Amino acid sequence: MEHKDLVRDEFTRQANDYAASPQIKDRDRISKLLAQVAPAPDARVLDVASGPGHVSLAFAAVCREVVGVDLTEAPLKIAEQARQDRGIANARFQLGDVDHIPFDDGEFDVVVCRFAVHHFDKPRKVIAEMARTCRIGGTVAIQDLISSENPDRAEYYNRFEKLRDTSHTRALPLSELVRVMGSVGLEMMRFSSDQFDNPVERWLKTSQTPPDRAAQARAMIERDLIEDLSGVTPKRVDGELYFTFRIATVVARKLGSQPGV
Repeated sequence: MEHKDLVRDEFTRQANDYAASPQIKDRDRISKLLAQVAPAPDARVLDVASGPGHVSLAFAAVCREVVGVDLTEAPLKIAEQARQDRGIANARFQLGDVDHIPFDDGEFDVVVCRFAVHHFDKPRKVIAEMARTCRIGGTVAIQDLISSENPDRAEYYNRFEKLRDTSHTRALPLSELVRVMGSVGLEMMRFSSDQFDNPVERWLKTSQTPPDRAAQARAMIERDLIEDLSGVTPKRVDGELYFTFRIATVVARKLGSQPGV
């Protein structure tokens, strides 16, 4: 199966649970992202891999226009229903392949992507497309999971993420994310990091992971708890298994000259 088919399959199956996930819909976290991006009221915003539209609709409340584009129809339907329910007229959602974003060069003032880079099989290509569709001097912001700077520890973490969700490719180390953004003509302006404890059973339930793969992922995390193999510091709280999501937000400015991509 092609990777994009895996993405469509996973996010069609888990669309409702994903949209309702506390980490995904957390208004405080989304508000912090808006504050970091600091868009102008007249900004046109592109939300890449917009999913159920939480980020798009938050930007629509403070910006002139927002477009959300996603590979999968099911979360776009959720986003559109939310848009209608809230009477938001300055946002729209459309199906599209973010390897080839269907907009002209420099069409947007702000291009944002939240919690999706780890699902891209060609992250540099997508980030280059984000840069292309942003105007010179505009803002490109990425918020995503990050992995250890140690390759073996990063590989262990990404392995159990992929067991849980087959569309997961690789959470990048922060240094690689920043380097890729720089390589496509983006200059980092602001950076922040964050983390939160993730309950393993809810994490598996949200993605509707089949029992055999869930058992393998759980076993890897249990081993990590004992041997410290990944950098996500598993622990038990009142008998429940958790591990730590590490998150980076990088806000960059598009430079006037862009290297070849």
